[in-house]
Amino acid sequence: MYKIRTYNAISVKGLDRFPRERYEVAGDLPRPDAFLIRSQKLHDIEFPPTLKAVGRAGAGVNNVPLPRCNEQGIVVFNAPGANANAVKELVLAGMLLAARDIYQGMRFVEGLAPQEGLDPLLEKEKKRFAGSELHGRTLGVVGLGNIGSLVANMGLALGMKVVGFDPAISVEAAWRLSSEIEKMDNLNSLFGRADYISLHLPALDATRGLINDSLLGCVKPGTVLLNFARGEIVDREAVKRALDQQRLRRYVSDFPASDTLGHPRMLQMPHIGASTAEAEENCAIMVADQLIDFLEHGNIRNSVNFPQISLPRSTPVRLTITNRNVPSVLNKITAIIAEHNINIVDILNKSREAIAYNIIDLDEHPGDDALAAMQAIDDVVNVRVIESSMPG
Repeated sequence: MYKIRTYNAISVKGLDRFPRERYEVAGDLPRPDAFLIRSQKLHDIEFPPTLKAVGRAGAGVNNVPLPRCNEQGIVVFNAPGANANAVKELVLAGMLLAARDIYQGMRFVEGLAPQEGLDPLLEKEKKRFAGSELHGRTLGVVGLGNIGSLVANMGLALGMKVVGFDPAISVEAAWRLSSEIEKMDNLNSLFGRADYISLHLPALDATRGLINDSLLGCVKPGTVLLNFARGEIVDREAVKRALDQQRLRRYVSDFPASDTLGHPRMLQMPHIGASTAEAEENCAIMVADQLIDFLEHGNIRNSVNFPQISLPRSTPVRLTITNRNVPSVLNKITAIIAEHNINIVDILNKSREAIAYNIIDLDEHPGDDALAAMQAIDDVVNVRVIESSMPG
């Protein structure tokens, strides 16, 4: 029986993916095999020795201590793309709010007292809230992954010209993009071309504070900057200067901060990019399925710290081994298996930075002495035997 300890409110549709005859799922389980979380911060939570995986029902993993997970051989899963449509639609809302001054117009109406002759007053005052259309404008998309590619294609559907920049775009992401999207060679060129700039980058050392005075100095007067990615990638003081100098017309963000509250040219939302019922369900379902495949078969999909690896099951006995990515470890593992007269039916080895992971199908169960010998190898982090009556 596998144990899944949950934190936060996880969608029931995700929890229902775990077969009750093989899984116990609850918020207070001792000795869990996996954590299933949304926003719960794990940095100060002690990991039980039984923990094998963390499933984050969302994209960002800033709330997970990845170095500690790497050291203990704990696989961290996320759900890339599961909330992409929800964020894309909120980006559209942000663009429209910035283009038409809808928010201030609604505040004006809500502040009116009941009165006769309202229509003439509205007719007189509506020019204060005049805006512009998106059609024909240029949308710049920075980061063309799951969300960015949807935003770029959406811009084309709205009749906008679309330019994009992503130096690390994957082949899979490139296939999702329309050929009408113009690829830019650098950020300066994109910032100089676009009327609307939408950011879709992760928060990494290389991206923190990326949107700074120098880059914002390239924009055309009246440009709108939208940030539905991560607050840390923007230098807020630089953005305030660009707004005050009217180089930027609006900054629309899903990441409000104390020092930006009340700024007249900022539209700030309470981090609701993925806050739809559909997105929460999609994220929970994706992560639950990944945890099941890992716990029952050792396969890894959409991990942020381990290699992507999947091997069709050829025998009921499967061995998975995590080790530091240094030479000769796999040779030592297979030598021990051979010394105990166990036949290897199939094997797959993959690595990612400092971590290597092995899936080995055997024709019989290794004894305790063989498992202990493998665990004792220098640089081996953990050894796990997964038995199944049916191939996966």
